[in-house]
Amino acid sequence: MALILHIDTDAYSAYMRGQDDAVSVIDRSPAIALSPVVIGELKAGFALGSRRERNLLQLRRVLESPRLLVPPIEEGVTDNYARIYKQLREDGKPIPTNDMWIAACALGEEEALFTLDGHFDSIKGLRVIHGKGDFESLLK
Repeated sequence: MALILHIDTDAYSAYMRGQDDAVSVIDRSPAIALSPVVIGELKAGFALGSRRERNLLQLRRVLESPRLLVPPIEEGVTDNYARIYKQLREDGKPIPTNDMWIAACALGEEEALFTLDGHFDSIKGLRVIHGKGDFESLLK
């Protein structure tokens, strides 16, 4: 099975702005995923922005890509969420609720999360990619 790269909201935005690291990582990944939570965060941001229609059109095009998966939030994901919540609470390292859901969707043997946000590093068992160097290391 090939690596499934889950894209966090900030990494998606960096990609759409043409940031070199984000473009390199996402374009080279064999399979990408956007969780329903990331899609919701993006649409919420678009609703407040001045380029709502353009951004929605770009998102629709991304969602039509044959490489893209939108994983459902089912029992395994809810179990992951509960484990992440407990672990972070016990460690005294809370993160935003949406980010726990995003991480819960990305927990898996052949999965990783591409994010620019450092607080995901606190989640045990989650493979986190912050840029091209992390991505290349993971592929080795």
